Amino acid sequence: MHNHNRESGADYFIRGWKLIFQPGISRFVILPMLANIIIMSLLFWWFFSKITGLLDIGFQYIPGWLQWLSYLASFLLVVTIAIFFCYFFSTVTNIIAAPFNGLLAEQVEAKLTNQPAPDTTIWFFIKDIPRILLREVYKLIYYIAWAIPLFFLYWIPIVGQTIAPIIWFIFTAWMINLQYADYAFDNHKVSFSQMRMMLRQDAGDNMIFGALVSFFTMIPVFNLVIMPVAVCGSTAMWVDHYREEVYRHKYPSGMKQ
Repeated sequence: MHNHNRESGADYFIRGWKLIFQPGISRFVILPMLANIIIMSLLFWWFFSKITGLLDIGFQYIPGWLQWLSYLASFLLVVTIAIFFCYFFSTVTNIIAAPFNGLLAEQVEAKLTNQPAPDTTIWFFIKDIPRILLREVYKLIYYIAWAIPLFFLYWIPIVGQTIAPIIWFIFTAWMINLQYADYAFDNHKVSFSQMRMMLRQDAGDNMIFGALVSFFTMIPVFNLVIMPVAVCGSTAMWVDHYREEVYRHKYPSGMKQ
């Protein structure tokens, strides 16, 4: 049954933390979490070893007359670079862990709806991997298509040092929410464009959820477990807000299974 709760994005983020410890779900959390820990650790080690060089490159594009703002500019630059790399790291990790995240989303949905999870065989799971990875490529193309024009905002005097980092953070929050919401939608073969349209109905809640995930991705230790938490929280939002609408269009006669 559809749950008519109108919880906020923050509520679903908290629910994600609770769900990863639920019996029947916790064992599906282990593989995505291990993938996240290994890949994120390597990527963050690389990032922190390169941060000084990245800052030097960034400062080359700050006009001379704005050098007096160097402290503020360096802070905004660090935040922007960190947000960019956090999203990039999340994308790399999610592409690798996508099949396991889809499986986790299935189990969470089954738990929340009190319905049996699909009986997925190993062969079916392996056969579905190319389709899942192709979906990840769609998301990456969508991200690049928006990221490139937003990047050029940084070249505009004043706007690049003030407004651009805020716009970039909002965009990243939206993209991270899309990334994690997609597992439940994709399990039900909802197209990427239709999913975006449905998520815009609750844009505020989805942005809050994405912003929280983005923020915790930048915090050491938390960033190692955030992926399964985000999958669980976004799947709970799917069950409460979107599942019934999708089934109503798919099965107008009322037959859901």
